[in-house]
Amino acid sequence: MKAVCHITPGNLHGPEMNIEYYSSYAAMSSGGASILIEAIRSKPDMLLCVATGQSPLGLYQELVHASEHEKDLFRRIRIIKLDEWLGLGTHADGTCEQYLMANLINPLAIAENRYVSFDAETPDPPEECARMQLQLQKYGPIDLCVLGLGKNGHLGFNEPASYLQPHCHLAKLSHSSQQHNMVTGSANTPQYGMTLGMADILASRKIILLVTGEGKEKAKQNLLSGKVNTQCPASFLWLHRDVDCLIENEQTA
Repeated sequence: MKAVCHITPGNLHGPEMNIEYYSSYAAMSSGGASILIEAIRSKPDMLLCVATGQSPLGLYQELVHASEHEKDLFRRIRIIKLDEWLGLGTHADGTCEQYLMANLINPLAIAENRYVSFDAETPDPPEECARMQLQLQKYGPIDLCVLGLGKNGHLGFNEPASYLQPHCHLAKLSHSSQQHNMVTGSANTPQYGMTLGMADILASRKIILLVTGEGKEKAKQNLLSGKVNTQCPASFLWLHRDVDCLIENEQTA
């Protein structure tokens, strides 16, 4: 079950964010998958940007289930990875690469030439970010971007700061990001990550933001206040014209 409302930043005239409240993680995931599948049917060759972590996992599982009944649905899409830890290697547990391969790329049979990804083993991270920016310019803008709300309000590895980087960049990770459950069991705690920038995200034609998980109450409050602030990068989504913000009420995931 979901409840829907539309609010504007600071209760002033401006962009509206479509906010939907769901009674469970499964319902939120199903709702997000329905939005995404409808968008793919409208544009079968879309560029889809995907985040990792627990927040979008249920949505991806819904996509895999849909592919079992409609095998050609995802054949023409192109996928771009939102971010990647630096220093873990490509095949280590906890990398965004391994997560996406296991949960999305392989199950949906996405062709290698239709997957755009940061190289987790790059010897030159700034050059790798420049390469990804060129790939985004070649295939973009992003048609639909799937995001999860970070505990400190981050999007990807766009961390709270006095200034937010607009394009692909090497990011110094916050303590909150370093404690992410994807890497808490790693031998070495990542200090940096590579990510698409805020301007790249905001250039997306449509955005789905998933708000679920423990420890995010403050970030959720900052987001829903409608006040755009670099200390809560997710608040910049108020500047976008087409955002579906899906919130799990019970925060049990």
